[in-house]
Amino acid sequence: MNVLVVNGPNLNLLGEREPEIYGSMTLRELELAIEVRASELGQHVRFFQSNHEGELIDVLHNQRGWADAILINPAAFTHYSYALRDALLAVKVPAAEVHLSDIDARAEHEEFRRISVVRDVCVERFTGGGVNSYLAALEYFARDAGLEE
Repeated sequence: MNVLVVNGPNLNLLGEREPEIYGSMTLRELELAIEVRASELGQHVRFFQSNHEGELIDVLHNQRGWADAILINPAAFTHYSYALRDALLAVKVPAAEVHLSDIDARAEHEEFRRISVVRDVCVERFTGGGVNSYLAALEYFARDAGLEE
């Protein structure tokens, strides 16, 4: 199984940006943890991060023939990017929405986080677990495809 992991804006600053919310793990360390678990599950992963909405859409389009599943952390685009939502629909690859923080709990103080425009086009959602949100999504797809050990 081929899994495309797509990370949105500001995730390139993991480890230094608001560590009290996002933790101290860098994006590269996050990717390494994902690679290890994916390998254990018999999955192949590719990573992409961008701060630009169009680049995220382009990678979804360009990798649709390779990817069997998508893990996407749209970051702030979660709340308003209908273009990203439409791209997820258009590529017809099952996607899981992932977030390091619990965006539902954060919505109590940041009202804009109440809305996820990608939620209804993703097959599952994993939030609030840090790196474990990504690992749980990998395991979900492994179970769904009958690949888990």
